[in-house]
Amino acid sequence: MERTCALFYGERGDFMSSLFTLLTVEGTRLRRTLILLVMQSLDNAMALKARKRWFGSGVKLRTRQDPEKPNPTYIDAANRAAAWLAEHTGGIAQSGTLEATANIPTTAHILGGAVIGEDAGSGVIDAQHRVFGYENLLVCDGSAVPANPGVNPSLTITAMTERAMSAIPAKGITIEPEAESEAVR
Repeated sequence: MERTCALFYGERGDFMSSLFTLLTVEGTRLRRTLILLVMQSLDNAMALKARKRWFGSGVKLRTRQDPEKPNPTYIDAANRAAAWLAEHTGGIAQSGTLEATANIPTTAHILGGAVIGEDAGSGVIDAQHRVFGYENLLVCDGSAVPANPGVNPSLTITAMTERAMSAIPAKGITIEPEAESEAVR
């Protein structure tokens, strides 16, 4: 789990400053931004949960925190580091708006975009990570991760990629479509 803190400098706001709120009492939206990324090693857990879409068919994957091992949105070491740096550089320590106001942890990992679906009308790739409409093109990076797991996604991406690669036959071997779908289940 990462904790993002930021320091802002200058007179006018920028887009990045709109993602943060004050960690301390004083301050304004400012022009220059220094983002600190603090990582922790606590044992916490998230799960992907399928929810039926309000409109149309299919499901939407959402993340859910484990109630017994939630991802923290407040990490004391992160706040102390931001306050120390602000004091030594003349900045204003701030915290992520969603972390401070809604208790929702943020991440520096951009994920999603290549939606897994049954066909091109419902997604970009199939369950084997093959891009619809293109032969021999697979998406095996963070864009195939359906929702933020709340932790560094490198192992999730690796596991999804290994699963996708297991469906690719060795050179010279042909797998029938029916057998192919069974091979990856």
